[in-house]
Amino acid sequence: MDTLRELLENNRRWAEAIEQARPGFFEALAHQQTPKYLWIGCADSRVPANEIVGLLPGELFVHRNVANLVLAGDLNCLSVLQYAVEVLRVEHVIVCGHYGCGGVGAALANTPLGLIEHWIRPIKDVAHRHRRELHALADGRPRVDRLCELNVIEQVSSVAHTNIVQDAWRRGQPLTVRGWIYGVENGLIKDLNVQVASLEQVPDAYRVDA
Repeated sequence: MDTLRELLENNRRWAEAIEQARPGFFEALAHQQTPKYLWIGCADSRVPANEIVGLLPGELFVHRNVANLVLAGDLNCLSVLQYAVEVLRVEHVIVCGHYGCGGVGAALANTPLGLIEHWIRPIKDVAHRHRRELHALADGRPRVDRLCELNVIEQVSSVAHTNIVQDAWRRGQPLTVRGWIYGVENGLIKDLNVQVASLEQVPDAYRVDA
């Protein structure tokens, strides 16, 4: 069977299975989406957001890019964040990285990569700030995996530092930003126990004036 034709057949079987299990699901979904969660994750094809947390379409708002970065100049990511917070009024922003991330590994490798070098530069900055901790680990996967964790923690802070999130807290909107990491080898998510749920948790230097 033609590969693309197979995808279309898969789609039909998937839609039929959903409709059989929950009659009227797609009709209701067409009128409104009410997710409680925004997922900011890596574009890696091995990390399908909805599937690994067992949520159906409409239950998880998703933004993905290389190495799950939240950058001040990324209007795509910030637009998604603004829509999720101000329009959908999600209650949780989840930054989820994954172990063995290629973008994180590239930031440690110092190999010429062309355009992507500009994208992963912030990860190099994280690595530099934590160089003593990273150099104490064995070179290779242990070092990469720890930087994957540190990168998630950094991106949680980046989300909390946006005026989008801080304005939501000032309005009294319940919103928590948290960091997770996914293991491709076992399919399990690890909570990194980092979360920001109020303006008081943001350092003064990063608070945006109302």
